[in-house]
Amino acid sequence: MIQHKKLQRMVLSALFVALAYVLPFLTGQIPEIGAMLCPMHIPVLLCGYFCGPAWGAVVGIAAPLLRSLTLGMPPPFPTAVCMAAELAAYGAIAGWLHRHLPARRGFVYVSLPAAMIVGRLVWGLAMTVCMGFGGGSFPLSAFLSGAVLNAVPGIILQLVLIPVLVMTLKPLTESGTR
Repeated sequence: MIQHKKLQRMVLSALFVALAYVLPFLTGQIPEIGAMLCPMHIPVLLCGYFCGPAWGAVVGIAAPLLRSLTLGMPPPFPTAVCMAAELAAYGAIAGWLHRHLPARRGFVYVSLPAAMIVGRLVWGLAMTVCMGFGGGSFPLSAFLSGAVLNAVPGIILQLVLIPVLVMTLKPLTESGTR
């Protein structure tokens, strides 16, 4: 039974990497808001919920770096590197909180905003470090613009879509993934 759970998590994680790879193609067709929808964040968060914190972190690291290496988007440094840190935090925190909070449906509304906040803070820290290595700076205004203001459509989409998907699909995958 243990092998079945590991295999299930591995297969689901591969699916989430594939979704993170493909979703930006779909939203990229809407240039005005495509990037603001944060399409790679959704599969990474779902991976944290369905596969746990370790797989969520791995998918979070892999997705932007894989897209960057194969497509050149997002640009490798600092964008893809900082996104990898951010998305790893998203997947790990969502999965960890989901595993440790009470197993009631409404707790996704606690774990999701917490993961989103921590992920954005990690992104800001990563950008500060990366920009510092390049001799530049990453002011608070750039953080607020990138993490909050420009991401409002993606934040709203995540807050609406993720809980619905987790609460609807979790029973289908509930073979001990908690």
